Amino acid sequence: MPKIVVSEDARKLGVFISYTEVMNIVVRPTEGELEEEMKRIEEKYKHINPESLKEDPVVRAYRDFYWKINIDPTKTRPSGEALRRRISRNGKLPRINNVVDIGNLVSADTLVPIGIYDESRFKYPITLRLSNGTENFYGIGKKEPEKVAPNIPILVDSEGIVMHIYPHRDSQLTNVIETTKDVLIVGAGVLGVNNDLVKEATKRVAELLVKYANGKWNEEVSIL
Repeated sequence: MPKIVVSEDARKLGVFISYTEVMNIVVRPTEGELEEEMKRIEEKYKHINPESLKEDPVVRAYRDFYWKINIDPTKTRPSGEALRRRISRNGKLPRINNVVDIGNLVSADTLVPIGIYDESRFKYPITLRLSNGTENFYGIGKKEPEKVAPNIPILVDSEGIVMHIYPHRDSQLTNVIETTKDVLIVGAGVLGVNNDLVKEATKRVAELLVKYANGKWNEEVSIL
């Protein structure tokens, strides 16, 4: 059985994912060369008018997808757009740890939403499917779980943990923590976004985890 399955109802919405795994990473603070890479991305985008983002075809594709699933993208921003706007607003990306920061760096640069999940905290196989309205979601930074609205794409493990509300929110039950060693990287694609862009974003995260988190990677990236 495959590790990841995309359901037919999710496919009909135009979603697709790119994914790979990186093993034996070391989670630590962002510093040194990685910090310099973060600063280069911040410098690249900090003077750009955030209102011009709505003209970007990648941003438009994610916004169109949000409208399709009844999320207002002017209030809940696609994650890549949100990070780019954060740079425009205060010149800085957040600093969490080297692994999370690498995902944010790549997402800000490519506008592709990136999820990184601790493989010790979920069980394969996982499924990208539409919610039925009964699932609980434990969002990062939230004290209480929330019910997921019906017909929202979600990434769910074999035990029913909602790992991700597609394509902008990750769960505190499966996110990267200090003890994380092996991770699944997921690039979130939607109709109108080039498959190669999503695959390249996923690959770039893996390459940076090898470079800045001592990761081991087989250089394989899959598209579903």
